[in-house]
Parts: sequence; structure tokens; C-alpha cells
Amino acid sequence: MHFDLTDLRLFRAVAEAGSITAGAARSHLALAAASARIRGMEEQAGLRLLERGRRGTRPTAAGLTLLQHARQVLDQMARLRGELAEHAGGARGLVRLWANGAACGEILPRVLPGFLAAHPRIDIDLRERPSPAILAALMAGEADLGIAADWALPGVEGLDSAPFRGDRLVVILPRGHALARRRGLRLAELLGEDFIGLGAESALQAHLAWQAAARLGGHLRLRVSLGGSDPVCRMVAAGAGIAILPRSAALRHARSLAMVRLAEDWAVRELRLCWRQDGAPSPQAQRLREHLAAGVDG
Repeated sequence: MHFDLTDLRLFRAVAEAGSITAGAARSHLALAAASARIRGMEEQAGLRLLERGRRGTRPTAAGLTLLQHARQVLDQMARLRGELAEHAGGARGLVRLWANGAACGEILPRVLPGFLAAHPRIDIDLRERPSPAILAALMAGEADLGIAADWALPGVEGLDSAPFRGDRLVVILPRGHALARRRGLRLAELLGEDFIGLGAESALQAHLAWQAAARLGGHLRLRVSLGGSDPVCRMVAAGAGIAILPRSAALRHARSLAMVRLAEDWAVRELRLCWRQDGAPSPQAQRLREHLAAGVDG
């Protein structure tokens, strides 16, 4: 039995995408070539590796075994390339880091500059995503490291994690607002208010919209969405609406607006640094993981 790296990459892509067509596209292969490779793998193994149905393609029991080993082999090859790159003058390494809105907006801009300055040959592909999407990307091998809220981790197997930072959400309001003197506010009390939101790609904004819709059967009335916490705070201070942000972001504008605790269990979150248990990290990813786990700004 002989499977080459192209076979393993293709099989992983097909299994993760749930479709031979999508897996072929991810692998930059023509559909006919991808189908022929899959048939060849099944003929060599003497087993069906994929179940094909109306709703897509999924691995058989034998296919799941192959998928596990394919991921391990491809991770080892990525690590090998990274270690060889350490010996190649001028070669660069890339770490794929996915993080939620609180980490991307408030913490990583303070943490990453020192790492990048100390490691000029390591680049970081940073993407802001909701916590469940981050964990899914880690499991699929699309991300090397993730920073996600702890509420998303229960029930997810195959990942290791370590504490990263604390995170509390607060309601920010214009000074003089009728709710500004409250000690705490529930999201249900805010559904009738005009909101200033973060952009459509914001993981926090997506989470708030989900909480409003799934748990309360309502929606946030957004007047405008902006590209960062600072413009949101300035808009709120000017009286255009209210917002929900991490406390660390709101504190920078504490003199110009009111801040009230968001009285929801999910508003107090611990951010955790996550990675795959069965993946062999590249030297570059290992260095970034150590830097982030150390919890030192800059």
C-alpha cells in the first residue's frame, strides 16, 4: 500500500469538506483527478474509505482511521519543513492564529509586537472568528493556535488548552442615560435600545446577536456598525446609542461615558489558548504558544 502526500492531503480535504468536489478544490486538483486518486486509494486498501450520499461524503470507519494518520503525517511534514527552515537563511515561517474579538481587539495588539520584533522570520496569519469556529478550525487543521472563550470548550474533544486572559463584557451608555445608574443590566432589558455595533465580521457582535435571537427570541436594533471599539465608544459618548464591549476596551473612554455590568453568566469569560492534542506543532507555532502562554504584554 502506497499513499503519497498528495493522496493524504486530498483525503483530509475531502473528509473535512464533506465533498469530493470541495476537497478537490481545496487541494487544487481537477475533480476527475481527485476522484481517480480516491478510487486508487480504496483499491490499494481493499476497503471503502468514503460513504457517498445525497448529503455529501463522509469517512467510513476505515476512512476515519486513515484520516487520523493522514493528519499526523501531514503535521509531521509541516514540522519538518519548519525545522529545516530554521537552517535556511532568510526562510520564513507562518503561524495561523485564530482568535475571538476580545483577543484580537484588546489583547493581541499588546502581546504580538514584542514577539514579532524578537522573531523577524516568523509571520502570523491572524483571523478574528467566533469561538466555536476557532475550535472547528483547530480540529480541521486550518489553524495552528486558537484563542477562544471557555464556554465553547465543553464537549469538544482532541484539544488541549491553557488559561490566557480574563474577559468581562459591560454595557456602555451615554452619561445621563436612564439606565446609567443601574448596577447591572440583563440583555433582555436592552433589546428596545438603539445599539452601536462592531462590524459584521466581529466575533463578539455575532455572539451577541446569537444570544438575543436564540435565548430571547429578539434582536439587537443596530443603528450603525463600526470597525473597532474606540469609534464605538466615541459614538456612544456622543449620544447615538448604547453598546456592549469588553471592559478593557471601555475603560479607555471611562471619562466620557457610563459603564454598567452586563449581568449574564456568559458575560464573564475566561479566554483560553488552544491547540490540537495530536498535532506536532512547528517550531514557529511552539515559540508563539510559549510566548502567549507566558502572558507577558509586548
